[in-house]
Order: sequence, then C-alpha cells, then structure tokens
Amino acid sequence: MSNLERHPTELVADCDATVNEDARGAIAVHDAPHADGIFLIEPRDVPLGGPRAMPVHRTLPQRAKSTIGGWCFLDHYGPDDVSVTGGMRVPPHPHTGLQTVSWLFEGEIEHRDSVGSHAMVRPGELNLMTAGHGISHSEDSTPETTVLHGAQLWLALPDAWREQTPFFERTLPTPVRIGGAVARVFIGELAGASADATVFSPLVGAQLDLDAGATLMLDVRAEFEHGILLDLGDISVEGVEVPHRHLAYVPPGRRLLRLSSVGGARILLLGGEPLGEQIVMWWNFIGRDHDEIVASRDEWQREVIDGEDASGRFGTVAGYPGNPLPAPTMPTVRLKPRR
Repeated sequence: MSNLERHPTELVADCDATVNEDARGAIAVHDAPHADGIFLIEPRDVPLGGPRAMPVHRTLPQRAKSTIGGWCFLDHYGPDDVSVTGGMRVPPHPHTGLQTVSWLFEGEIEHRDSVGSHAMVRPGELNLMTAGHGISHSEDSTPETTVLHGAQLWLALPDAWREQTPFFERTLPTPVRIGGAVARVFIGELAGASADATVFSPLVGAQLDLDAGATLMLDVRAEFEHGILLDLGDISVEGVEVPHRHLAYVPPGRRLLRLSSVGGARILLLGGEPLGEQIVMWWNFIGRDHDEIVASRDEWQREVIDGEDASGRFGTVAGYPGNPLPAPTMPTVRLKPRR
C-alpha cells in the first residue's frame, strides 16, 4: 500500500526502545505511560485516495514510537462498505528499503508488481513484498469485494539487506490453538508456531483470536518490544484496557505477556528487537538520509512518470489499467531528526 498523503510528514528516527519524553505531548498518545512502561497510541485517520477515499487508521509511525522492532508502518482499515468508500484503488507506486506486509480479515485485493508478480490477497494469507533496492506495485480491491477489512504494514530492512534484489512471496499460516486463543503466525515465531515468510531481522507478527473470558499468558522474547492492535472485541494488556483501533506498546524486558478478554477479541501482535539504526521515511521510501530520499524520488519521476526508462530501478507494473502515481513535492527543508 502507498502512503497517498500529498504532503507526507518526514520522519527520521533512531530505532531503539527509547521513547522521547519531550515529544509525548505533541503526538497521539492516549495515556501517560503506566509504571511498567506500557502506553497506548491513538490512530490517526488518513484518507486513502480520491473523492470517495477509503479511510485508514494509522498508528505507526508516530512521534511517540516510530518503530516496533522493524515494524515501521501500520494502517488498519474497515470493515468498509466498498459501495460507499469505493474500496482500495492504489495505482503503481514505488518503494525502497522495506518489506510490505498485507493481511486481510475480509475482502480481496489484487496485487501486481514490477518483478512480474500477480496475486490475490485473501483473508488468512500473507502477501509479503520485499522492495530492497527498488520496486513498484499496485493494489486494487476486486470487483467481487463488498466489504474490505484488514491491515497494511511495512518492515524497515536493516542496512545490510536494504539494497538487495526485490522479490515477492505468498504464505499460508496454519491456525494453532494457544490456550484460550487461535493464533495465525505470519511472521517469525510465537509459542512454538513459526512462519515461512522471509524476514531480515528478529520479528514476530500474528493474528490472535481470543475466546470470550480468556486470559492468555504468552511466552515472548524478553529482548523484543511489542505492539498489540485491537481489531474487534475487547482486550487488556497486562491489565491496561486497549480501545478499538489503538496500539498498545510494551517495552522489552518481559518473558510473559498477559492478554485478557471479556467478550472475545481479534488482535494483531507485532514485535521485534529494536532495529538500532537511524532511518528516514518519506512518502513510500525508506533511506538513511535526505539525499538518498531525494535521489529515489527523482529516479521514480524520471524513469516512470516521465517515461525515460521503463527498465530502470522501479520497473513497470504490467497489466495495470491506469497511470502510475506521481511523487509529492519534496519539503523545502532538509529531512532531519526532530528534537
């Protein structure tokens, strides 16, 4: 999925486990952190696309917490009536330095990319696209889709891997029972279940469906920080109640994570070792400094939008019935860390 904001906010982050105390009042933090370091991040509503824009609810990145492990972008959407919102219409657009993780609860999305992939994103199936040095892709909900509901996430690639050749893969996680919940582990490992997806830093990503009245003590890695997004129902994390669409942040240091639900819940659990690298995110690019982002944008505009080199860095999305997405104008100031 593209970030379709016409004036995207630049973000430069030191990806460790530290929260900037001075920034909390300026960003969407629901509460002051609890004594154990858990805090809640409110979603920011962003329209995805044109006149009948589909709304998405963005919890990453924010100034309170720009990344959780390598997870650096989280848009939660739906359930949306496609006849009202128009569904998802995202023309070909570029990515660098990241992986896109597409996860659906309901509906279907057609994916095309410049390495020749053509796949349908369906509920319970992981579609993982590794951009590496550069890729372009499109995403449209299918004509058969009446309700669209899911999440789009990005993973920042570590410096050692971010210039690799792009590729695409699809995996089908096997549901497993973990106490009072059914888990679909689509990235990494959790409670003995493991995913087949290719990732480049220590991570976990899973959908958990908790039974009504369940209290789950999850074995987690103490070196991981975690985020818990509530999609449906009710959930508390270590006794902290999480509102709908909010993301609960849990800092490293725990080997057990207590999740409880009164009426049942569906959540996304994300986690990983703090990335430990400074990254620059702007529009659909992840780099390491301002000049790198400028170069990526200029290459996209020259090669694809101006049509000078369809075989260049970002390639061509074959079979897409429309034009690619122009990049927004760069900010008038250099991208730099916020204090």
